[in-house]
Amino acid sequence: MVLASGAGSNLQALIDAVGDGRLDAEIVAVIVNRRSAFALQRAASNNIATAFFGLRPYLDDHDDPAQARRRYDADLAAMVLGYRPDLVVLAGWMHLFTMGFLEYFPGRVINLHPALPGEFGGPNAIDDAWNAHLRDGLDRTGVMVHLVPDEGVDNGPVLATEAVPITPDDDRESLESRIHAAEHGLLVRAVADFLEGL
Repeated sequence: MVLASGAGSNLQALIDAVGDGRLDAEIVAVIVNRRSAFALQRAASNNIATAFFGLRPYLDDHDDPAQARRRYDADLAAMVLGYRPDLVVLAGWMHLFTMGFLEYFPGRVINLHPALPGEFGGPNAIDDAWNAHLRDGLDRTGVMVHLVPDEGVDNGPVLATEAVPITPDDDRESLESRIHAAEHGLLVRAVADFLEGL
């Protein structure tokens, strides 16, 4: 099961790896929380079940945003449970989960994040790394795959990492391109290793 919010390039890396035999798995469904997410088209064109599950109706129905998020997470968990996945992969999923979701999948939710452990948590990791390069001369960043055991931000137990150097020839776009290339390979390897260990 893959949850995504955007273009779905990491989803495509998983789809390609399943297709060419590098990943012995089935992607049972793809759920997105943005109607515009191109991940929907990627999944549909590969005959993978899809669903849109947006947060906005929950926020509109509740005066308390925290209560809305808990209700959303519980209902999303019910949807995901219907597919009986062995693993839930957050591949560009731009939503922090509460325990209302995570309690149903202990040790089975993994996240891909474009930074090394302990560095640049949150949604702006690539910008933060680039700014640190410009400001302080940072010469490397990276990517990691980690478990999501609780409501912390990008701080769960690490499953895999890969460093990405920042070179003198880089600009912001070239760095992002190499980070995404590293993400694609690392995610496939980490998912394969995780499933092998089940």
